[in-house]
Amino acid sequence: MKTLKILTAALFLTGTIAVSSCGSETNEADATKTAETATAENQVGQSAVQDDVSAKDIVKVAIGSKDHSTLVAAVKAAEYVDVLANAGPFTVFAPVNAAFDKLPAGTVEGLLKPEAKNDLRNILEYHVFVGTLKPEDLTDGRVLNMVNLKNTEIKMVDGKPTINGAHIVASVPASNGIIHIIDQVLLPPAK
Repeated sequence: MKTLKILTAALFLTGTIAVSSCGSETNEADATKTAETATAENQVGQSAVQDDVSAKDIVKVAIGSKDHSTLVAAVKAAEYVDVLANAGPFTVFAPVNAAFDKLPAGTVEGLLKPEAKNDLRNILEYHVFVGTLKPEDLTDGRVLNMVNLKNTEIKMVDGKPTINGAHIVASVPASNGIIHIIDQVLLPPAK
């Protein structure tokens, strides 16, 4: 009789542990699945990495410049924020807002529309060189093959570099390359 009570107690405990374990595995599996789903839903690119200690990347430098809000809007519309926030290195020839104002009326607004994304990307890619070109690397007659696979040319005018006629007015280093501020929008050659 005593043996039967011990066996019954053992079976009861084993059943309770087994049921408890099954419930816990299900809860753990559900918790893991929920965490994976939340992570997948909240995935963001390199541009969202918070780092207040390191040097700013090209995107963060541009965002911090009141003179480049049009360029930043274009980079966002083209969905290139994360591309330009990556390690690079990149050389970006960044037109100031006044350069965009020189374009025919309605051009910028038209390029920012979703249906013009490919045209906008082509123009933005014509402003980016893969590699870091410091000011001393911008020598007279140097031809640069840009990201859109079209060439630009550096010319010296009054001892200062220009790119396809746009004056380089300043240079700003970034953690993933360099930004050369220009006074005109570079338009790729027609196909």
